[in-house]
Amino acid sequence: MISSFRNFAKTKFAGLLVFIMIIPFVFWGMGSMFSSGNTNNVAKINKTNISTQEFVDYLNTSGVPQETIKKNLENNIIEELLSGLISTTLIELEIKDFNMVVSENTLLKKIKENKKFLDEKGVFQRIKYEKFLLENNQSAPSFELRLKGRELQKNLFDYIGAGTVSPSFLINKLYEEENKKLLIDFINLKNFYKGKEKITDQDLIDFIKENEDQLKVEYLDFNYVIINPKNLIGVDEFNQAFFDKIDQIEIDISNDIEFEAIANNINIQPKKIKNFKFSNDKNDIEKKIFELRNSKFDIFENENDYILFEIQNIELRQPDLLDNQTKEEILELVYQKNKFDYNRNLIEKIRNEEFNENSFLKMSQKNIETTKLNSIKDNKKFDINAVELLYSLPVNSFTLINDDKDNIYLAKIIKFENEELNINGDKLKEYTNKQNSISKNTLLESYDLILNEKYNVVLNQKTIERVKNFFQ
Repeated sequence: MISSFRNFAKTKFAGLLVFIMIIPFVFWGMGSMFSSGNTNNVAKINKTNISTQEFVDYLNTSGVPQETIKKNLENNIIEELLSGLISTTLIELEIKDFNMVVSENTLLKKIKENKKFLDEKGVFQRIKYEKFLLENNQSAPSFELRLKGRELQKNLFDYIGAGTVSPSFLINKLYEEENKKLLIDFINLKNFYKGKEKITDQDLIDFIKENEDQLKVEYLDFNYVIINPKNLIGVDEFNQAFFDKIDQIEIDISNDIEFEAIANNINIQPKKIKNFKFSNDKNDIEKKIFELRNSKFDIFENENDYILFEIQNIELRQPDLLDNQTKEEILELVYQKNKFDYNRNLIEKIRNEEFNENSFLKMSQKNIETTKLNSIKDNKKFDINAVELLYSLPVNSFTLINDDKDNIYLAKIIKFENEELNINGDKLKEYTNKQNSISKNTLLESYDLILNEKYNVVLNQKTIERVKNFFQ
């Protein structure tokens, strides 16, 4: 699934270059820009070739299942993985260019200081190291080679960002920005939305007509039997005889034996359900069958029971407003749509500068509330993302914000109040490190631009297509 790839991307190469995204694909050359002798290369970085075999080896060690790659070819997974290999190669070229080395003594020290290999007294235990290698199916040379690679990468980034010391005025400015107080006026918009009691049946009918295809309801006819040791073999325990019979049922299903025949063989009367419509108040078994409706005929576990089921009919119908539950669901949808439309129109007025102080006062009818936020991290009243938005806006501007209960508010920025500067001790250390990190990131972004100038990356699109064809 694509989610498998996304999780991989976050854990594997997304962490490789935390600060640097080296040469995005949109800037790379594409096409047959290789000589005939380089047709087995997928990419070229200046004079360094990346062979197809190197890329295949990289794919095999990437941890991404072949099935995931196959399912995501159209989502450019091959290009993403090649991006990771090229980024790694660029780093290796930079390390070589700077003549960086890691000595055997440094590697040995790193291993002996690794907490995984220390006992309770902090003493290195070789047996723990060897056990780690066995459990992770690694040899000592391969582990040490990877460790060496990580150390060289760290040394490279430390070298590029070396000497990053932020002046005190930047540290003080960061502290002020994050700790200044913000005074706002706000109006709860709940009273401006059209209430459910004012939504008519005709409104519901019109809404259904406008969203005819999206609102169709699935109704199911199905049969099922509840199987447990007591009703299958006459005892209360899950023994081998019980599981043998369950295995036989699964074999019968795979051999297309009909549901009724299996139910008769095990002598359990099936439950017959007609016109089932999903709702939270239905029993868990029937809700689970609804979720598995695409299987048509199957068996699944449910707590201490097995459920054998057969879907007989699935029908899509228009919502029935005579059904109270359906009517409530449609009513809620119409209510939420009205809220959305109101909020959208209000935002458009603010963006188009059609909303001003007089509009705000007219809306409020003296029901304006006022609150003070103590910092950009103060989320006691509003959602943290809403707080960050408020802090990004100028005085006298308007915006819509929300709280953690999804209430929506119209807010006005009144004024900012700078915190009296009192930064020392641990706070000074915290903000010094934070500002140094910001400064270091800025340096690394500049380094990224240098790499774009220094290296010319060209892809062999034909070879990449051949790699893709391998997975199809």
